[in-house]
Amino acid sequence: MSRKVVRSSKFRHVFGQGVKADQCYDDIRISQMTWDSNFCTVNPKFVAMIVDASGGGAFIVLPLTKSGRIDMSYPTVCGHTGPVLDIEWCPHNDNIIASGSEDCSVMIWEMPDGGLVSPLTTPLVKLEGHSKRVGILSWHPTAHNVLMSAGCDNVVILWNVARGEAVVRMDTQHTDLIYSVCWNRDGTQILTSCKDKTLRLLDPRKGTVITEKEKPHEGSRPVRAVFVNDGKILTTGFSKMSERQVALWDPSNFSEALTLQELDTSSGVLLPFFDPDTGIVYLCGKGDSSIRYFEVTDEAPYVHYLSMYTSKESQKGMGYMPKRGLEVNKCEIARFYKLHERKCEPVVMTVPRKSDLFQEDLFPDTIGPEPSVEADDWFNGKDGQPILISLKDGYVASKPKEFKVIKSLLATTASTSPHSQGDNSGLQALQAEMKEMKATIEELTKRVSELESKD
Repeated sequence: MSRKVVRSSKFRHVFGQGVKADQCYDDIRISQMTWDSNFCTVNPKFVAMIVDASGGGAFIVLPLTKSGRIDMSYPTVCGHTGPVLDIEWCPHNDNIIASGSEDCSVMIWEMPDGGLVSPLTTPLVKLEGHSKRVGILSWHPTAHNVLMSAGCDNVVILWNVARGEAVVRMDTQHTDLIYSVCWNRDGTQILTSCKDKTLRLLDPRKGTVITEKEKPHEGSRPVRAVFVNDGKILTTGFSKMSERQVALWDPSNFSEALTLQELDTSSGVLLPFFDPDTGIVYLCGKGDSSIRYFEVTDEAPYVHYLSMYTSKESQKGMGYMPKRGLEVNKCEIARFYKLHERKCEPVVMTVPRKSDLFQEDLFPDTIGPEPSVEADDWFNGKDGQPILISLKDGYVASKPKEFKVIKSLLATTASTSPHSQGDNSGLQALQAEMKEMKATIEELTKRVSELESKD
């Protein structure tokens, strides 16, 4: 037999490694909620985690450099009246974060560069339109200020965040609880998985179903789905015998899976993270102590097992760093922020290479923070491809795209009557102006103290 036993791949030897104890974030009371979201979101500036809070919902935002033991009195973002279920950093501004909560609202927050010095209770924008708790959030990958939220009312809403209004409301497509929502690479399609055992591909602006697949997995446990390269779809779910499975689908022919593999009999839902630059998908099970990774290619069996990172402690949630936040000179191709009971541990995925030079084959141009289309234009039908950046000299943060709230049009609540709204707009404008003035004063004070320290 002359058949090659081992498939050649530059990612065959990818290995995961937890960082040293002093680079972890310790003494954080991670939320005890049983919701299946990541509970953690990261970007090149901050790591944010949902924490236990009395009398409402809160999450903590730490600058990446602030590792070690976190003081119990460290300020949190605590404007929600119910537990926070999902948080998501804006891909176009590293200081803007969205949170969804049991109190049925979505809030948009702005973080100061050095992190919080006092508890943050007032959001930039409050979005109200769901009648039950909001469990899933996802920012549009290329359009500025477009946010998607999915609630336990089986409704998906697309928001124009700068205007504070719901533009598209999909309330008839799903007959049961929505498990996951995901944008494709340029944000022209949405993929949802639902408790009614149906996978749906939707047109986000029309709110219409393009195609759907019933029972991608036979079991009744939650299904997760993400877009991978070439418009294909990867799903994780369970068989009738409660074995965990991973499958790959071609939406142009949903009748049969391109591949369906059984993994193990654990009960945790597998959260998939896909890296379009390398074609690697990472599967992190809630309650597992391992991260499996596979390479998705064009050749059968399409989803090729690479390896598995295992540790002693199980994970309560997982944050995934965007490519521009990685250390490319160390051949770091992915970094996860793994939540334990009381801490957050970064886990680094590396391709072993002897050379110190930039490895172009590992780091092709990747999605940068610049949006390619504004919210109003996108809702009017204009599409934008992702704007790519090179990581050759490492990512250097430029001035983020300013978050502007269109004051005169900002509807803070969906139920405000037209009359009361007119009365409120002047007050809102005044509050916003005061906020801007405060920010300017803070900036100038900081600059003065810097100059004094130099003297």
